[in-house]
Amino acid sequence: MSDNLNNRGPADRTRVNVNEDYETRYWANKWGVSEDELRAAVDRVGVMAEDVERALKH
Repeated sequence: MSDNLNNRGPADRTRVNVNEDYETRYWANKWGVSEDELRAAVDRVGVMAEDVERALKH
């Protein structure tokens, strides 16, 4: 089985880690936002995925 890093998602799906490029890409694609928008939301509401998702949808 190959270790395809391009499709790797976050290790902890309850927290958004914008310090790892692959996780930033994963979450940005999941929610259909830019990486900058994702980072701004994390700055506003913290790293909990539920909180970030809620902030991005408003």
